[in-house]
Amino acid sequence: MIRDADLDDPRDTDALFAILDAYARGPGGQNAPLTEDARKALVPGLRAHPQTFALLAFVDGAPVGAAVCFFGFSTFAGRPFLNVHDLSVLPEHRGRGLGRALLDEAERRARARGCCKMTLEVHESNTGAQRLYREFGFAGWESRTLFATKRL
Repeated sequence: MIRDADLDDPRDTDALFAILDAYARGPGGQNAPLTEDARKALVPGLRAHPQTFALLAFVDGAPVGAAVCFFGFSTFAGRPFLNVHDLSVLPEHRGRGLGRALLDEAERRARARGCCKMTLEVHESNTGAQRLYREFGFAGWESRTLFATKRL
């Protein structure tokens, strides 16, 4: 089952943080846990961002996957787009189609809003995620778009 994370429900927000933290600890994330500052700021920040939704995937009633998405606007297309900022499934639940189910729901919402595209970023070492994204129809692997960060 896939549903919206209720950002007013501590069970959902704790689950969201735990799933994102598990992802952050791995090589596709940052090889380190999320900080306590991130824990404190995550939910208020998501609530304050007007173009955000977060999804949770459940197995046997337990949250085991998450997607955090942000709507943006494409100046080239003159239409909105959807960025899948985080997509994570707990390691012991991978390979069961949960990541695909989260992407399906994100795409359904993007199409309903008239989005021109979906975007995401993936670490080059995260070959499992790359395989899923290719199978899902994400392209651009041959001509690379570079992603840069300036920490503030």
